[in-house]
Amino acid sequence: MYQYKYYTKWFDTESMRKKAFEELFSVFRHLLLQTNGDVNEALNWMTQLNNRYGFADDLTGFIDRLKQEGIINEENDLLLLTTKGNQTIRRSSFNEIFSHLKKRGFGSHATPFPGKGFERLPETRPYTFGDPIENIEPSRSIGNAIRRCGLENFNLHEDDLEVYETEHLSTCATVLLIDISHSMVLYGEDRITPAKNVALALSEFILQEYDKDSIHVVAFGDDAFEIKVADLPFLSVGPFHTNTKAALKLARHILNQKKHENKQIFMITDGKPSCIWEGLRLYKNPFGLDRKIVNQTLHEALLCRKQKIEITTFMVAEDPYLQGFVKQLAEINKGRAYFTGLKNLGDYLFIDFIRNRRKTLR
Repeated sequence: MYQYKYYTKWFDTESMRKKAFEELFSVFRHLLLQTNGDVNEALNWMTQLNNRYGFADDLTGFIDRLKQEGIINEENDLLLLTTKGNQTIRRSSFNEIFSHLKKRGFGSHATPFPGKGFERLPETRPYTFGDPIENIEPSRSIGNAIRRCGLENFNLHEDDLEVYETEHLSTCATVLLIDISHSMVLYGEDRITPAKNVALALSEFILQEYDKDSIHVVAFGDDAFEIKVADLPFLSVGPFHTNTKAALKLARHILNQKKHENKQIFMITDGKPSCIWEGLRLYKNPFGLDRKIVNQTLHEALLCRKQKIEITTFMVAEDPYLQGFVKQLAEINKGRAYFTGLKNLGDYLFIDFIRNRRKTLR
């Protein structure tokens, strides 16, 4: 007797739920960066947007899952971002930018030069004094001894030994400078959120892929100060001028304490240097390019060059007036300058980071 089986279309509900959560989380992350890490305000904005555009059936379920996943928690009737949530935000930013870069091609971090390093290559070479014993290739070494003296009189000499080549992997110390002057949110264009997003992605990339590297983040307005990677979502713009000199000086001080082969500064800014410190007095001039401010800033770039620290400037504003200054800074430092839109910022920064890891900066 035959048994009939009926088939229906299969829906992968778990994958659909996961995709829906990831899409909502992407919106939440963007709003969280815009609200400087204020979870309650970000969710309030998200609710208002959903009421208008109806992109989610149930935001309550999304919020509950954020709590279940340990991304946010509730303290004294306030929702706060947890340590795990902070890492999740970084990973989400990294995945967003890195997935886009993979479509366009992405380079390896390894240098093309053989030497002492971490990755073993299939090629071998004669043993030299000081080579690690664990790199000896036994088959070739024993084969050399047999060819030299035969199997019956077998003895192994130092000249018979061969070792694996190793691939030299450069290490890199990076300081990322983020402009938090008031112009980063002026004229209806939000420039600080993409800057924070790229900083989160780069820091997560380094933490994941290059544990021998270091990443430091410095914010600069009237003055410059280092912030922790975990504090990036909470970074906000203030009523500040732009002290580029202080930013470069602090970055140089941080990098001078590092022993990495490569040292580099990435600077994200949208304006000209407009202030410097003279003792305890802040000298400022927001109008035009003040020669006193410019000269001291360029001198700081020259000091970076003398200490083999390369500066890459990402100008995220389309102002022909400032291009001359940025080009001059790049020329003095022997660095690079990009005049890029906000959408391409992550592309240029990541590609440049990989490029710099392939060589020892001079």
